[in-house]
Amino acid sequence: MSENRELLLSVKDLRVSFFTHAGEVKAVGGISYDLHRGEVMGIVGESGSGKSVEAYSIMGLLQSPGRVIGGSITLDGENVLDYNKEQLQKMRGNRISMIFQNPMTCLNPVYTVGNQIAEALTAHKNVSHADARAAVIEMLKLVGIPNPEKRMKQYPHELSGGMRQRVMIALALICEPDLLIADEPTTALDVTIQAQILELMKDVQKKTQMAIIFITHNLGVVADICDRVSVMYAGKIVETGSVADIFYRPRHPYTLGLLASMPRVDAQEYERLVPIEGTPVDMLNPPPGCAFAPRCEKCMNICIKADPPETDLGDGHIVNCWMEVPRDE
Repeated sequence: MSENRELLLSVKDLRVSFFTHAGEVKAVGGISYDLHRGEVMGIVGESGSGKSVEAYSIMGLLQSPGRVIGGSITLDGENVLDYNKEQLQKMRGNRISMIFQNPMTCLNPVYTVGNQIAEALTAHKNVSHADARAAVIEMLKLVGIPNPEKRMKQYPHELSGGMRQRVMIALALICEPDLLIADEPTTALDVTIQAQILELMKDVQKKTQMAIIFITHNLGVVADICDRVSVMYAGKIVETGSVADIFYRPRHPYTLGLLASMPRVDAQEYERLVPIEGTPVDMLNPPPGCAFAPRCEKCMNICIKADPPETDLGDGHIVNCWMEVPRDE
């Protein structure tokens, strides 16, 4: 973990809902965490747990019928939720950048990749056309794209999936942001390209000392790149801690289930994976107690009735589970 402990981002009791014809979908139900400069934090959980919704809320990209209904998102002491449209535009790509899941749908098909990266730079920095072109070439080299002078004149459809993802990373990094949000950036890539992209992100992070929020459902990726991990289930963080805490000292049944469902390289010749039984929570009608209770083998009566409080296990390892609440409480 970075030795620089200067606080960059603070999310407090963030709540996000989608107001649909069927009712209120409570996508994020009151999450809190701090992120320091130079720190890499992983957010893991199955599809629908609220990982991407939280990221869009930080970027101010939440679309109707979604709405932030409570909490705060503080960047360098300023509440992002109070920003107007102009302030949000200045923040995006400049102070906070985001790598989206599918680069083909995020890159404009009618502009060359060089134009799109240069536009991001000129929108936030006072640079000449020649300086912008030089910066784009340098950034394409940094993200490992060969022959950048040629590649910057090409359109997105002329590049492979791995190349497009590298272009997205270059687009996100061109203004040297303080915070990079990577929303499952390697999901659509094969294993070889995935490894290259992860190595690239680690190298760039070391050089620029930017903070990263890495959103994924792949725990193997988390172990490779992150300092700290938050595990989300049904719109809430159920456990957070260092990579060592989550992988070697997991305490929440959901975290244990995720780890048990992963294939192991040190497994015997034949070993069955253990799935998490049951189905995810209906966020239109969430249960009154712990959201994981219907799928938990250790479920107690109190789990069904009340949401568990936070229990601090020490050294920043926090879990929301009634099994970990001290008996005298």
